[in-house]
Amino acid sequence: MNVSFQNIDKVSALLTVKLEKADYQEKVDKSLKTFRQKAQIPGFRKGMVPMSLVKKMYGKSVVAEEVNKLLSEKVYDYIKSNNINMLGEPMPNEEKQQVIDFDTMEDFEFVFDIALAPEFKAEVSSSDKVDYYTIEVTDAMVDNQVKAYTQRNGKYEQVAAYEDNDMLKGLIAELDENGNTKEGGIQVEGAVLMPSYMKNDEQKAIFANAKVNDVLVFNPNTAYDGHAAEIASLLKIEKEAAAEVKSDFSFQVEEITRFVSGELNQEIFDQVFGEGVVKTEEEFRAKIKESIAEQLVADSDYKFLIDARKMLMEKVGKLEFPDALLKRVMLLNNREKGEEFVAENYDKSIEELTWHLIKEQLVKDNEIKVEQEDVIKMAKEATKGQFAQYGMMTVPEDILENYAQEMLKKKENVDGLVGRVVEAKLATALKAKVTLNNKTVPMEEFNKMFE
Repeated sequence: MNVSFQNIDKVSALLTVKLEKADYQEKVDKSLKTFRQKAQIPGFRKGMVPMSLVKKMYGKSVVAEEVNKLLSEKVYDYIKSNNINMLGEPMPNEEKQQVIDFDTMEDFEFVFDIALAPEFKAEVSSSDKVDYYTIEVTDAMVDNQVKAYTQRNGKYEQVAAYEDNDMLKGLIAELDENGNTKEGGIQVEGAVLMPSYMKNDEQKAIFANAKVNDVLVFNPNTAYDGHAAEIASLLKIEKEAAAEVKSDFSFQVEEITRFVSGELNQEIFDQVFGEGVVKTEEEFRAKIKESIAEQLVADSDYKFLIDARKMLMEKVGKLEFPDALLKRVMLLNNREKGEEFVAENYDKSIEELTWHLIKEQLVKDNEIKVEQEDVIKMAKEATKGQFAQYGMMTVPEDILENYAQEMLKKKENVDGLVGRVVEAKLATALKAKVTLNNKTVPMEEFNKMFE
C-alpha cells in the first residue's frame, strides 16, 4: 500500500492511494468465510457450501466492500495524522482517476482532489473597536411585566356599566327597514360582543356607557368593515351568508363582564421571585428590571458577534479558495437543486465558510472548550428563557434539571446548545480583548438594526 500527497497550489492537492491485493486479501478471505458459515443455499447444508461457489456468488461484492472500507480508513488516517486542513470531502479526480473494474483488477489506484483551507491569521487586540449595544430597560417595559403578573392573578367580574375592553352578552336580533324585529330574521341568544374590537369608531361609540337591560341598535357590516369571518362568528352563520348581511341589529344587554387584574401584593412577589426575596413594590420593580436586563444580554452579545464578524472578515480580507472543486462538492451535496442553485448560492456559502474558519481559529487560540456542564447550564438557561416568557422568573432547580435532561435526549438539541455555548464563550473572550464602544439604545432602535 502506498499513500502520496501532492500540492497543486496553496489551496488544492492530489491524494493518491495505491492498493495491492495483499493489502485487502486477508479481510476478503475472512468475510467470505463468514458468508460461507451463514449461507443457506439449496442442496447444501449450512456451512458446507463450497468456497468456490461462495467466491463466485459473493467474491466481487466482498472485494469492492473491503477495498472501499480500507480506502476510506487510510485516506482519513493520512489526513488526520498529517494535520491536513481539508475542506469538504475528497473528490475523485476527473482526469487521472481510472475506471475501477473489480472483475479484472487486483491492484487499484485511487486519485482524489483535496480542497485545502487557506492559510491566514485572525487576531484581535485593543486597537480593534466594536460597538456594544446595551438595551435600555424602560419603565414601560417594567410596567408591562408587572401588568402581566397582576393579570395572571386577575378575575372576571360582573359590572353594571360598559367600559372599553369589557365583554357584553345578550340577545341579538335582525331588524327590518322600519326598525322592528324582522320576522324570520337572524337571532342569536347569548351572543358575545366586544365593541373594542370593532373597526368602525362610530359603531363602537354606540356601546359607550351601556348598562344591563339597555337595547342598542348597530350595524355589524359597518362595525366590522365588512369582514365576513367576524360577522359570521357573531351571528352564527356561514361566511358566504355573512357577506350579504347589511341590516341593522338590536342588541339587548344581559351581562357586562370585566377582567380585573389582581392586586400587586406579597403573594405575587413570592410567586415570581420566591418567598421573601422582595417585600415592597419598589424592590419588585427593581428586581424585574434586573431580570429583564439579564435576559437582554444574550441579544446584545448576538449583535456584538455580528459586528465582530464584520470587523474580522474585513481584517482577514478575501481568502483564496479552490472554487472549481468546492463548486463540485456543493453540487454533489445539492444534486436535486442543480448547477443554477450552486451558481446563485456559492458566494454566500464562501462567506459563511470564511467566517467558520475564522471562528474555528479564534476558538482554538482562545482555548475555548465545551464541557458537559456547560451544555447542561445552557439547557437550563434556555428553559429559564421559555418560562420567563410566561412570567415565571423563578423556576425550581428540579424542574430546570428535568427539562434540561429532556432537551439533551435529542442530538439536534445538543448540537444547537453546543453552538450557543461556543458563541457565548467566544463573545466573552472577544469582549475582553477589543475596545468596546458602549452604547445604550431603546429596544425599538436595537430591533431596527436587524431590519
